[in-house]
Amino acid sequence: LDPFENSLFLFCGRKTSSIKGILWEEDGFLLLAKRLDEGKFQWPKNNDEVLLLSEQQLRWLLEGLGIEQKCSIRKSRATKIM
Repeated sequence: LDPFENSLFLFCGRKTSSIKGILWEEDGFLLLAKRLDEGKFQWPKNNDEVLLLSEQQLRWLLEGLGIEQKCSIRKSRATKIM
């Protein structure tokens, strides 16, 4: 994988209470870190596994949820009330 692509690379330690990320910007790398005071990130068990996450899956991960959700609630459409 090319770290100079427009991609965010995430890494998680053994304790899974913190994740770190790197993102290439045109003038250098941006380093990110998030540590949970309580709880653990829902991180894959296989250390060799590389996953491509959608923006929604990234939000779920950062909110402490698993990246694979069985289903989600569909957004409702606005209707006119007369």
